[in-house]
Amino acid sequence: MKIARFTRIAALGAVAAFALAGCAANEAPAGNGDSSAPADGGSSLSGTISATGASSQGSAQEAWVAAFQTANGDVTVNYNPTGSGVGRENFISGAANSNFIGSDRAFNDEEIAAGGFGACVTDDIVEVPAYISPVAIAFNLDGVDTLNLDAATIAGIFSGEIDNWNDDAIASQNEGVELPDQAITPVFRSDPSGTQETFTSYLEATAPDVWTDEASDEWPLDIGEGAQGTSGVKQAISAGAGYIGFLDASQADGLGQTAVKVGDEYVPYSADAAAALVEASPLVEGRSDHDLAFEVDAAAAPDGSYPIALVSYLIACTEYEDPEVATLVKEYIGFVTSTEGQEIAAEAAGSAPLSSGLQEQISTALEAIQVG
Repeated sequence: MKIARFTRIAALGAVAAFALAGCAANEAPAGNGDSSAPADGGSSLSGTISATGASSQGSAQEAWVAAFQTANGDVTVNYNPTGSGVGRENFISGAANSNFIGSDRAFNDEEIAAGGFGACVTDDIVEVPAYISPVAIAFNLDGVDTLNLDAATIAGIFSGEIDNWNDDAIASQNEGVELPDQAITPVFRSDPSGTQETFTSYLEATAPDVWTDEASDEWPLDIGEGAQGTSGVKQAISAGAGYIGFLDASQADGLGQTAVKVGDEYVPYSADAAAALVEASPLVEGRSDHDLAFEVDAAAAPDGSYPIALVSYLIACTEYEDPEVATLVKEYIGFVTSTEGQEIAAEAAGSAPLSSGLQEQISTALEAIQVG
């Protein structure tokens, strides 16, 4: 896939620690505009929209939906964290629960060219980043809370070449850590997942001599244990001594944490470090102004950045059969990607808020959704 060499977005500046004001959920959402808000400050929005998709967005979506429905008492937003692959399939098939979707990757060039998005009147779609988060490598190892690992070692573990926790490749990077003589069990996603594609993209880009498979949202190997969704991965790691897996960082609490080597240092995951990687990434070349798909290259991760960063999207139609649905989708995504919405996600899920420059681009992109 070709990428722009020189186009850069001032996408994700330094991420500050955000504190939500106690009344934030009761304020009118900072959506695409205030055309829906009557003069008395209430909301004129009403109706129901439904979505399926990325489970990585689960915690953020719960918070977004609660705040949006509080501000718009006659609106119902249903978000079912089915996983990105199911979300994209539903959007293509035109499933009734897919007025918009969440996906841990944008549609690729081949999918865009093929079209056939059954949820939409036309094949013209809007794709905007809404949730940016590190993908944590988490483990369950008695007496060990943190580990340092480089790309080749991570690839060796998940390809099965390194199958015991006291292997020299791990021990040499963790002096003073008492590693047990215990089998390693990698955990992967059993369902098609954008988080999985983000992780395998990292392996393909940074350890090609060890990880010889192409990036994919489906796990390519027969080793390890599969689990459904982000919650399933966490449950599997938590329940299995010696288990290790990858999942959205918002769900990694209580598990052992991995600092990943970038350059000469080991970088623990954080919203700031994930933002630094995405900030250095260009947009995919040849897309419309309302298709803001990033091309993230883990091999080009700058010093101090965390090299496994998830850019999760909200995907919608530019034209809907029902104008009420179009209005609600436009307003909801506008709220999610607003400063208020991003602060809510940072508080609920530890994600990296979008920069003001990227928010402006998203606001322009959302204008492509026809509401009248």
